[in-house]
Amino acid sequence: MHSGELIESFAEFARSKNIDRPTMIKVLEEVFRTMIRKKYGTDENFDVIINAESGDLEMWRTREIVDDNSEDIWDPDKIKLSEAKAIEQDFEIGEEVADEVKLIDFGRRMVQTARQTLIQKIKDLEKEMLYERYKDQVGDLVNADVYQTLKTEVILLDTDGNELSLPRNEQMPRDRYRKGEPVKAVIHKVELNNGTPKITLSRNSPVFLERLFENEIPEIYDGLISIRRIVREPGERAKVAVESYDDRIDPVGACVGMKGSRIHTIVRELNNENIDVINFTDNMELLIGRALSPAKVSRMVIDNEAKRVAVYLKPDQVSLAIGKGGQNIKLASRLVNLELDVFRDLEGQEDDEDVDLMEFSDEIEEWMIQELRRVGLDTAKQVLSLSKEELVRRTDLEEDNILEILDILKSEFEQ
Repeated sequence: MHSGELIESFAEFARSKNIDRPTMIKVLEEVFRTMIRKKYGTDENFDVIINAESGDLEMWRTREIVDDNSEDIWDPDKIKLSEAKAIEQDFEIGEEVADEVKLIDFGRRMVQTARQTLIQKIKDLEKEMLYERYKDQVGDLVNADVYQTLKTEVILLDTDGNELSLPRNEQMPRDRYRKGEPVKAVIHKVELNNGTPKITLSRNSPVFLERLFENEIPEIYDGLISIRRIVREPGERAKVAVESYDDRIDPVGACVGMKGSRIHTIVRELNNENIDVINFTDNMELLIGRALSPAKVSRMVIDNEAKRVAVYLKPDQVSLAIGKGGQNIKLASRLVNLELDVFRDLEGQEDDEDVDLMEFSDEIEEWMIQELRRVGLDTAKQVLSLSKEELVRRTDLEEDNILEILDILKSEFEQ
């Protein structure tokens, strides 16, 4: 293979990988200089000239002419007078000789090795460029097409044919993928594993929901409305706290849109995930009340030191506050960054049938009663109004203890 064929085949491969010309020339020169070092021990007195357009390659070796009996004849930068005269009779000692080194001089095996090295260097460059491209895009929305569905991940291809990974734990519960279909996701992280970039996407991240809001709501994209906080149970429910920097703009109304037109687009993308959009405020009581929507709070007691809030609601509002599977109260707690404990508000209501927990001191150990009272549960019906899971979450009692207490309290009202 002569130099023109080698450079042309390499240039074509480089262009297919979107490698620019200066980078291509740099890689070519580096590989040829490596060949020179292997053959001659040094490349310091060599010039490599490459014309990527024409495929021309010139390699020139420059040496100083010394006497045939000089001690310097073993220096790679020197050439004996007799050898110089074989090139041109007029040469004299002290002059410099520039003679061309042909690709054929390196031998077929070394040329083939150079070609393989060139291709590998371009592949490495491609990986480096992919990493550099995506590492600064973490948190950005990306559109890609499904290429392959595996057990642990879905492989997608971006517009340039690069592979992106959507792991199972970053997919939404009801997501289903077919080859070739478009998928929206957010770039979650970009890593280098043994020199190979791994671009991981996510549809579970709150950032994904934030980017969808920016896409669908111009006021957010323009900075007139700010998303202050987002919490999600992917595929089930989300709460988004928004704030307007313009008094004339209702942030919740702008996000929901006319007849829900804007929010519905986002909900469809999230496979019908319920989204509560609330107006952010620095007033914590007001924010907690909004976070627990659609339930209406009667009153609350905030313990800032313990980072807990006792929230009292009318009996018919308690289930709304807790939500299906406790989703509503969990998300509300995460949104306000406080532990929310829900209680029935029995103020002004007499319940002759309810019994103070202290009445059970002969059946329930006192330390257990005190633990229940510590979290605001003073009566039997207040304890029975909560599920076993909720009691385990709120107190430091073991599940076995709670089951025992519930059995004792239930038997009281079954008699």
